Amino acid sequence: MARYTGPRLKRCRALGTILPGLTTKATLDRPYPPGQHGTRRRRKDSDYKMRLMEKQKLRFHFGVMEKQFQRYVSTASRLRGPTGELLIQLLESRLDNIVWRLGLAPTIPAARQIVVHGHIQINGKRVDRPSFRVLPGMEISVKEKSRQKSFILEALEASTARIRPAYLEFDPAKATGKMVAPPARADLPFDVNTQAVVEFYSQKL
Repeated sequence: MARYTGPRLKRCRALGTILPGLTTKATLDRPYPPGQHGTRRRRKDSDYKMRLMEKQKLRFHFGVMEKQFQRYVSTASRLRGPTGELLIQLLESRLDNIVWRLGLAPTIPAARQIVVHGHIQINGKRVDRPSFRVLPGMEISVKEKSRQKSFILEALEASTARIRPAYLEFDPAKATGKMVAPPARADLPFDVNTQAVVEFYSQKL
């Protein structure tokens, strides 16, 4: 399945929540599913649908395709600890998410483009893979030649007012940040039932 490139708010309305990584909107103007029957009262969702919806929230927020997402769940299930929390830790550690969390891009798709175009460095070396896993202690910086580009300057100026999660530090003046601790479940910027996500894949792994 290809990465979703359709209307982002339409996807948020279908899932019933704003996905901060997908859109800069703070709230849903029409908090009901899209379509002519969106405002009608619907039957209670099945357990399968509720688990699917929770899974889709994470998939679309982080911009991960289905097979890749399933690999994340499989990896989390093999690690020691609660699978749901470890899954969030793996997803939050993606480089494109870190670039967005630092305030260098308005959305995760925009952050992915910045990474792919080679504007980001990890410990002084260019990394152009959005799925690169950032570990505690690693330094994330904007390449020196890229710091004078208009979109980077605008992002750095806007980042001064950005609220960042506790596991990240960032100095806009130096365009340099650092992961100081592993991401936690509480750092996710929206509500999701991680247990439902794990249960969705319980018979597939």
